[in-house]
Amino acid sequence: MPHVVRAAAALSSPRVSGNRIAGAGRPRVRLPPMHPTPAPGAPPPGGDADEALLRRLGYAQELRRRMSGFSNFALSFSIICILAGGITSFQLGFGAVGGAAAGLVWPAGVAYCLIVALCLAQVSSAFPTAGGLYHWSALLGGRGWGWATAWFNLLGLVFVTASVNVGATQLLLAFAAPLAGWDPAALGPWVQAAVVAAITLSQAACNHFGIRLVTRLTDLSGVLILVVAVVLTVALLAAAPALDWGRLVRFANHSGPAGGGVWPPEESLTRLAALALIWPLYTITGYDASAHAAEETREAAHNVPRGIVRSVLLSGGFGWVMVAAFVLALPDLGAGAAKGADVFAWLLSTTLPAPFAAALWAGIIAANYCCGLACVTSTSRMIYAFARDGGLPAAGTLRRVSPRWGTPVAAVWVGAGLAFACTLYTPVYSTLTAGAVIFVYVSYLMPILAGLRACGGRWRRMGPFDLGAGRFRLLAALALLGGVGVVWVGIQPPNEAALPLAAGAALLLALLWWGGIRRRFPGPPVAALTPEQS
Repeated sequence: MPHVVRAAAALSSPRVSGNRIAGAGRPRVRLPPMHPTPAPGAPPPGGDADEALLRRLGYAQELRRRMSGFSNFALSFSIICILAGGITSFQLGFGAVGGAAAGLVWPAGVAYCLIVALCLAQVSSAFPTAGGLYHWSALLGGRGWGWATAWFNLLGLVFVTASVNVGATQLLLAFAAPLAGWDPAALGPWVQAAVVAAITLSQAACNHFGIRLVTRLTDLSGVLILVVAVVLTVALLAAAPALDWGRLVRFANHSGPAGGGVWPPEESLTRLAALALIWPLYTITGYDASAHAAEETREAAHNVPRGIVRSVLLSGGFGWVMVAAFVLALPDLGAGAAKGADVFAWLLSTTLPAPFAAALWAGIIAANYCCGLACVTSTSRMIYAFARDGGLPAAGTLRRVSPRWGTPVAAVWVGAGLAFACTLYTPVYSTLTAGAVIFVYVSYLMPILAGLRACGGRWRRMGPFDLGAGRFRLLAALALLGGVGVVWVGIQPPNEAALPLAAGAALLLALLWWGGIRRRFPGPPVAALTPEQS
């Protein structure tokens, strides 16, 4: 396996300051030195190839490297979770253009996600660190580009976690409230807030007490998602009155009251089809989690890009079959569309026996919970990585890894707290999904743009996952062109609140950077980008 990078000449000394190799990177800012106690089970100094590669990138091994390739894949697969976005966002696609949203719009959206995933996989194989998108952007595009990427990625991860937990809460209330004799629609917003808080608190606690527990749960979640998705799909197809395959390619204008008010009235089917893309784009997000767990994954340069690509391929493929089954099994397309956000609950209640439907509901809720759990993991690792390079307030605390649990405890709780606070800002599910799509995909595209500019020039040292310069440039250009449409979709009514949030975030970041952050932020350690720099 070709080595990806070597550190700058200053890496000749093995001395460590904090979890960065002394002398690596830019000496503009020196954080107080922190010498972590080696945790039980952590690899010894000068250990395996993963630790050696990490040291060449300028960092010391602090997190416990216990994830297999499957566990790395399962983490991203659990965050994508077709039983989360595929179900809770069903109305965003079906409520726009009807059955064609499943048959045509879904695979189009997944194809774009795969293009983005292939580009990220190429970069992740060269730089397998917990910083992920932020680290790649900084190395390939400069400190400022990396710093802005980090904040967009953090906002995206927070919005994803918030939207997943709100979706899980709505599923739970729709299932449990009738059992207690309550009408889910009559429950006040404080009930949703309380349930979201309880879910987020428990997910943070699981992450606090070690990666082993989270790994076991996400491994189980990966299997659970596949089993429940297959059983649900087969059951719905068996219950369908007739398999009218034409439903999957017929467009219908379900905007306005016809679609339960999910989208405002709109005459253009082309515009509605574009809006329906938010369904697959939101569902197939979070695959950067494989990169954020790179420093906890064995053979990271191989397994991280595999985890990214495989999670998108399998989620997109299984998801396509599953959502097609939703459309084929609906007793009446018009009546289903008019249910709006309740269309999936109506589908189950009208097609499947109550005990069987209840068992499926339980499995779906469990999968959504594990999705949120994995989101908290990914968010905390991003906070940890950004903090260790001095990019966040209270960096000394946020970068600290618990000697007992081997996890960045402060980063876990801060990430969970931000996600819950986000649900208080906008408890509306569709707005949370729109914000997640905008921030996440902007943070995906920033390192891709930097890589496109650097590929073949400053950046010629690739990892074992290598598309080749020509294919990478082509896919990167397609990803960037599609990104313009992604942002446009995310700011359309009724999600106008996402526009001032995104624009305000971009303006604030620019003001902060040029207002003084650029003089204080050291950025990540400098790594060799070409074989000649080795």
